[in-house]
Parts: sequence; structure tokens; C-alpha cells
Amino acid sequence: MDYIYLGNSGLRVPKYILGTVPFSGTNGFDAAGNIDEKTARRMVDMSLEAGINMFDTANLYSKGDAERVLGSAIKGRRDELLLTSKTGFPLGENPNARGASRSNILTSIDQSLERLGTDYLDVYFVHLWDGQTPVEETVETMTSLVKSGKIRHWGVSNYSGWALARTFTVAEQSGFIPPITQQIYYTPEAREAEYELLPAGSELGIGSMIWSPLGEGLLNGKIGRNKQAPANTRQGAGWPEPWVQNQERLYKVIDALERVAANHNASVPQIAYAWVRDRPNVGPIVIAARNEEQLKENIASFEIQLTQEEHDRIESVARPAPLYPNWHRAMNSFDMGSPSEKTYLAGYKQSMGIDD
Repeated sequence: MDYIYLGNSGLRVPKYILGTVPFSGTNGFDAAGNIDEKTARRMVDMSLEAGINMFDTANLYSKGDAERVLGSAIKGRRDELLLTSKTGFPLGENPNARGASRSNILTSIDQSLERLGTDYLDVYFVHLWDGQTPVEETVETMTSLVKSGKIRHWGVSNYSGWALARTFTVAEQSGFIPPITQQIYYTPEAREAEYELLPAGSELGIGSMIWSPLGEGLLNGKIGRNKQAPANTRQGAGWPEPWVQNQERLYKVIDALERVAANHNASVPQIAYAWVRDRPNVGPIVIAARNEEQLKENIASFEIQLTQEEHDRIESVARPAPLYPNWHRAMNSFDMGSPSEKTYLAGYKQSMGIDD
């Protein structure tokens, strides 16, 4: 397993991180999985043996039960691993138990630490943008948690490009501690993060951690043009996410993944992980599994090396449209693009048929 620095920080993290959405599977998360404490401990063992020493959770997942299962699974070996959690989604009727307010963050961190059986988190995320709470309040509260020792670093998730930049700028200019990472949705089919989020992360020194590179089960290899999601999968059990902008586009991506998978005697999920892992500006990716067999397969994807032709085959079928100002910049000022965005600008030029 390779280790990389997370954003502009001294924290070294594995390129693969184990996510815990399938842990517990209660309180509305039954479609995601139902991993109990015994299986979770085995998954933690398997991950550590493979060099994956970082585990990602959130108070949202099974409304705290995923944190409890993970806490049980890591008991007695906290010093061997890195932990993250998140807060922000409303979890009850309390009007202050939501968002990025000081009240919610301070209450949530104590609850998460208790469920996880630890006295600190390595990274704590604001799980979604809260446009009603002053950014200054959020960054000051996160800074206070770092200084108190309850968290080592903090990050944001599901922000827009401007919200990410504003949060970082307010923190930096006000003398607070800025976020070191963003957790964002990015798959071979869902490429919107290339417009702003991935380049912005690189420019700001904010590492881009990818959640659900398999599209919340869309790219599990069991779905396709003539294949409906089985009932024992997330998509087959009524999971509401993600939004798919074009079904035919999704099928083209799956077709490309299947062709490349055949070249490597691999599965569609393995190729999807390998493709996302190697994309520009991508930091660590969060993998997940419903059982030990899936986890073993997903970890093995780290050894798969795609050729440039294979990368390009997958990239070309779902390249984002060159929406303004991207078409204008690709057409008129490509040479002035920063290194973090030139790969995407070059793709837009190809889409528009512009020769170098």
C-alpha cells in the first residue's frame, strides 16, 4: 500500500481507506449492508494486514451505530490506525443537531468519540455545506477542537468549489486552522468534480479524498444494459442515491469498464477503483465492502496497473461537457491554465475537436 500526505499537512495516509457505510445497517441503512462487530473486526484485520490503516465513518451512518461497530472492531489497537468521522446531517428533531454550527459540532464530536471509544479523531469532517452558519463560526470551532486535542485535523465534504475556497480563505486570513482535505463524490461516470473541486483542492493544498468510487453500487459489476440490480445490493434494495444524469452514459461507462476488466481478468469494481485511484488531483479513495470476499477483491485492485489506452478508453466515454467558462478557456487560454486543470482542459479541447 502506498502512503501519501493528506493535503498540505504532515499526515501520511494510505491511498486506500476503508469506509464503514455497510457497518451495522440499522436506522435506514439496511440497504447498504449489515456488518456486525465480529465481521467488522475481521475486516479491520484484513485492512491492516494490507497496509490500510485508516478507517472512515460518520455519525450519519446507521445514526451512530456504524461508529459503535467500528469502535468495537478497533478496541485495543487505536494507536495502530487513523480514524475519521463527520457531522452535519440532521439526525433528529433538535433544531440545533445539524449543520456546521458551534453547537452541533461540539455536541457531535463528544458523541462520536464516545461511540468510537477514543479520545481523539485524526480527521473530523463537516459532512455538508451549511450556508446558514457563518463560516467564521465553523472554522473557529474546528480550530478549537484541534487545539484541545479532540481532533488532529479537519476537513469538509460535499462542498462546492466556491464554498471550499471561502472556507479555506476565511480560516487562513483569520488566523484559524484551515481544512486539510475534502471528501467528494467522483467515479468514472460522475465527473463533475473535475470542473472545480479537484483543481481547487490541489491549488489550495486541500487533499481530495474520494467517497464511493463505485457510484454507491452502480459500478458493482452486477448492473448493465440488460442487468438489473439484484435485491441483495444497495441499488436493488431501494437506495435513493446517486442521481444519474444520463442512463445511456452510465451504460457506456460500464461497457468500457467491462472491456478493460476482461484484459486483466479482473472485475468491474476493481477497474473502477484503479481508474479513480490514478486520476489527476485524486488523493486517497474510500473503498467499502459488504463482506470479506468483496473486501479482499477490492484491496487486490491496488495491484492493477492500467495502460494509458485503457485509462483513455474509460475517460472518453463520460468526459464532462465543456461548460462555460471551460470551453472558452480551452479555446482561448489553454496555455495559461494551471497544472491542476490542464488535463481537464485538454479533454475539453478533444471534445470540441480543437487541434493543438
